[in-house]
Amino acid sequence: MTSRTPQGAGRRLEEAIAWAVRNLDGIVAIAVALVVGLMDVLNQNMDDNVVSGATLLVLAALVYGSLTERRRRMADIRAASAGTSRAIEDLAMVRTLSGAEVALAHERARRTTTRWVFKGGTGTYLRAVTLPECVLEAQRQRRSLTMKIDIINPADEQVCAAYARFRSTFGPGPDDTQWTVERTRKEAYATVVAASWHRQRLDTLEVDVHLSSVAPALRFDLSDSCLIITQDDPSRVSLCVERDRPLYDYYVTELHQSREQAVKLDLREAVRLADEPTVDEVRRLLDRLGLPLPPSFTDRDVGDIIDKALRAENPYRR
Repeated sequence: MTSRTPQGAGRRLEEAIAWAVRNLDGIVAIAVALVVGLMDVLNQNMDDNVVSGATLLVLAALVYGSLTERRRRMADIRAASAGTSRAIEDLAMVRTLSGAEVALAHERARRTTTRWVFKGGTGTYLRAVTLPECVLEAQRQRRSLTMKIDIINPADEQVCAAYARFRSTFGPGPDDTQWTVERTRKEAYATVVAASWHRQRLDTLEVDVHLSSVAPALRFDLSDSCLIITQDDPSRVSLCVERDRPLYDYYVTELHQSREQAVKLDLREAVRLADEPTVDEVRRLLDRLGLPLPPSFTDRDVGDIIDKALRAENPYRR
């Protein structure tokens, strides 16, 4: 106990000295006022010049204190303004996109990226535009490309039904076709076939396909430069997050965790597909991947899957 007392007293002394330095102007004014007041009380014959000088000194100390306080307030205002600016910059980490800006943002993101991470429903736009364009850019620039695709599991009829209901809630999509469970399953199967087909034609392309049992309401496209968040309705506002913003890193982790909870297909085991795959090839491919087609799917249904995989149309082209 005795060893702590000197330290505590020392701290109190330091705090008192610091307080006195911060409030020196007020202390001076009070001290002068007290001294002059006491002298005036004890000595009724004090020279008026002394009293006037002391009064001016007190006023000067008060003015000095006022100016000091103003400087402190200005410093606080500047600090608050700097904090507000930082807050505004943080809000600006998300940029809104609408109309043609969405397609332009995707195009810029594809131009130089070495990776693409997608999470969404069935990957229709991915098959039609993103995947073939990213592969084309990788071929042009003779570089490697890594793609991670996270879509709903076409073998899970429950999640397919939930996704079809969600898409149908707002009416037909941009292509004016209704979403049904059968269509949803075909679209998802087509994305698996497309990923396998492109992987077999570019040695520097690494593709992972993950199948989720949760129907998403948003689509995420993440490249080396930005993250683009879109919805099924192109008339709604989309979002773009640049790579140097914290939200980008947050979603890198979020998308990784989503894939960890999904079923991963091993495309290395995929059956070789011809430039124009046959129905039998696609059936064998999906069987080998552990994703067999439902018994109700006819050869015509498989033909639809092949068309959707290799000749998908941009659903948002106007």
